[in-house]
Amino acid sequence: MLLAGGVGVRVGLDVPKQLIKIAGHPIMEHTLAILDRHPDVDEIVVMMAPGHLDAVHAMVRDGGYSKVTSILEGAGTRNDTTLAALAALGDEDCKVLLHDAVRPLVSARIITDCFTALDTHDAVDVAIPSADTIIEVGPDNTIRDIPPRSNLRRGQTPQAFKLATIREAYRHAGEDPNFEATDDCTVVLRYLPDVPIWVVPGDERNMKVTEPIDIYIADKLFQLTGNDAPAMRSDEAMRAALDGKTMVVFGGSYGIGADIAELAASYGANVASYSRSTTQTHVQRREDIGAAARDAVERFGSVDFVVNTAGVLPRGTLVEASDETIYSATDINYIAPILIAQEFHPLLRATQGSLLLFTSSSYTRGRSGYSLYSSAKAATVNLTQALADEWAADRIRVNCINPERTGTPMRTKAFGDEPAGSLLESTAVAKASLEALVSGGTGHVIDLRRLDPLESLRLTDDIEA
Repeated sequence: MLLAGGVGVRVGLDVPKQLIKIAGHPIMEHTLAILDRHPDVDEIVVMMAPGHLDAVHAMVRDGGYSKVTSILEGAGTRNDTTLAALAALGDEDCKVLLHDAVRPLVSARIITDCFTALDTHDAVDVAIPSADTIIEVGPDNTIRDIPPRSNLRRGQTPQAFKLATIREAYRHAGEDPNFEATDDCTVVLRYLPDVPIWVVPGDERNMKVTEPIDIYIADKLFQLTGNDAPAMRSDEAMRAALDGKTMVVFGGSYGIGADIAELAASYGANVASYSRSTTQTHVQRREDIGAAARDAVERFGSVDFVVNTAGVLPRGTLVEASDETIYSATDINYIAPILIAQEFHPLLRATQGSLLLFTSSSYTRGRSGYSLYSSAKAATVNLTQALADEWAADRIRVNCINPERTGTPMRTKAFGDEPAGSLLESTAVAKASLEALVSGGTGHVIDLRRLDPLESLRLTDDIEA
């Protein structure tokens, strides 16, 4: 259930806040896209603010969101909107997930955890620890109580329920003339007190766009914050996705590119690998990229996936950089992805394929000593997001991998030997890259880290405890 029934008075605009555009799309479309591509979601019911259903119909039609089965008018309150949504479902019990349309940064991990928790619980909430001390203030504006912070959480959505449970809670609520609640877990807690509500860890990024400043923050988060790596498929599932498909890899002679090529071939893909050292392919030359495209088609008939891992990492201050260094770094690190995109677009359109580019953690902030590299990687992120929008109608997916410091020959050449265990292994990056290529997502900057951020949080909590 995608709850988009609010009118967004606090943002001060004449359209519902869920229709305000951030990062190139209406807020609720970002949310809808996440739900539509999640493998555990079978059906989506959209509850939209009255008078704006046509905009949602157009959004669903143009975006190809096939899991949307109903677009209904929301009601006057959050609870009334939930009731209307529940009434639209059949009698068969099922797992129901309710999510605010104006939380466009919800992760696939949270959705998965909610559905999994419903295997053992009838009600599930999502929450994050409070970094701030929470105080209770009395009518005279003085502190009445300061609850222990360790017991407090900040609630988010989605909230998930067995259909029979949430319907029963609302049935009891309907008999209470003083019924009032700000969310659906409150309804269960108040009217079905014997039903435990399990709490799934949320995410700081899963913010709700409520105030005008939130629009700006969310837009920046889309720009700077990547997605967590997608869950890895089994070997059998990966083989089913790649067997007989054609993958073109630029920079495939060593490092991450070589690992991607080798791993894809082991799953049955036809791999056409190009590099300066093995095929004399210079990625900054259009004629070389065009020749690679023709060669791949002649050998395999079509192209399903294109990967560009080619790059150079010049170090030194900008004022000391020669013209040759400036043009070479810019051509290889930024012009090359543009040429690859242009030359392979017709082939990827024919197969509804996928393009994968690579950035660096330095894209979020230019760093002294390699300004040419970090600025080109920032441009690559913007290129990824722009192409994802431009090519959406062609059903071409465009994503970008942002690996943490990775052990590659290019890095060793630039930084020398580094402590063992401090770098990502290039084979791990290759596995995540294949998953990104075959997944349904587009426009994502996928962060790869040695340590899961949730695990890092748990380790921190253990240390503090």
